[in-house]
Amino acid sequence: METYANALLYAIPFFVGLVLIEILYGHFVKNQKHTVMDTVSSMSSGLTNVVKDSLGLVLIIVSYPFLLEHLAITEIKASWAVWVIAFIVIDFAGYWNHRLSHHVNIFWNQHVIHHSSEEFNLACALRQSISNLVGYFSLLLIPAAILGVPNEVIAILAPIHLFAQFWYHTQHIGKMGWLEYIIVTPSQHRVHHAINPQYIDKNLGQIFCVWDRMFGTFQEELDEVPPQYGVLKPAATWNPILINFQHVWRLILDAWRTKNWNDKLRIWFMPTGWRPSDVKDKYPIPVIEDVYHFEKYRPQSSKLLKVYAVFQLLVHTAMMLFMFYNYSEIGFNGLLLFGAFIFTGIFGYSSLMDRRRYAFWVELLRGVLGLLLINLTNDWFGLSSYWPLGIWVVTFYHLVTILGGYYFSFIEKPDAKKQMAL
Repeated sequence: METYANALLYAIPFFVGLVLIEILYGHFVKNQKHTVMDTVSSMSSGLTNVVKDSLGLVLIIVSYPFLLEHLAITEIKASWAVWVIAFIVIDFAGYWNHRLSHHVNIFWNQHVIHHSSEEFNLACALRQSISNLVGYFSLLLIPAAILGVPNEVIAILAPIHLFAQFWYHTQHIGKMGWLEYIIVTPSQHRVHHAINPQYIDKNLGQIFCVWDRMFGTFQEELDEVPPQYGVLKPAATWNPILINFQHVWRLILDAWRTKNWNDKLRIWFMPTGWRPSDVKDKYPIPVIEDVYHFEKYRPQSSKLLKVYAVFQLLVHTAMMLFMFYNYSEIGFNGLLLFGAFIFTGIFGYSSLMDRRRYAFWVELLRGVLGLLLINLTNDWFGLSSYWPLGIWVVTFYHLVTILGGYYFSFIEKPDAKKQMAL
């Protein structure tokens, strides 16, 4: 995990830099594809994902080294051919994992966060799950294990394969000619993120589009059908932690409410969106019917609140980078506590962005706990050894958090009538 954390020290600034370039490009060509709150929400989701993954908070059903040890029928030396074969196998496994996520109720919960943005841009790519708490992806790598692909090769290629899926989350690149027949392009992935009936559950490939063409899930972007983005059951929140568990909470409620014991069990493995007949009518869930005229989620946000949200995002990004930089020195228990502060912080300021009534109490709690930790340890996870003034800066930050929570909850109040749904 420390190696992964070190890699993120370089990867995160690179991805953030590309997002900023896209924002600037959209500004100069007067075709902006970002909104402040949506982009802050997307990037905050990315923070939660990398913190969770760096801490290894997942139950692995079976590891790839275990499969390799028991299934390999040959041993392949790490030559260029092995790297090519391994990459293709990982992409093939990724296609089927992606397809499962779109077609099975319980698996959709770990993927819905990625589709929850009603915009489509590079920041949207950072919306990654924290609800994938059970690791089963190695089961899809059985072909690689049988061929004897070394574990070291898989360990290196897996994050490269993931990072290579970032660039095509953009509306600023059109169709790419002959490449449309080989790799997944921005045009194809716009189709994938769209909620138009013609586009739903299409283009599930991750790097190569050949799998979609082979298995009947390919759809070209049509000029007469402009993609509309989001999910058919809108998230209606900027809070990435809530979005991660919205779908599974609906499944839990439906499983509890249905009188049919068979439905209580099978709801988890039925096609995405399936609900028991005796609860579907009694407890309706709003679904977008007209994808061209639905109202996007836009709670009232002043310019000051937008600036404050960006400020909180920058602070939490800096905190996370410090956590990765000081990974081994902090120690596992310290990392868990640090991660909890980051998660609570993101929950708090994104609740303010939503104008939730409980947001102040979350901000008050994390501010007080932060000040208490500083008082008890006279430090902030070893920051003072790198920056003697750092402890005072973090103290000031927690005071700002409390004051900001109070201001945006009780002084700059949103219109009550417009916030009734919240």
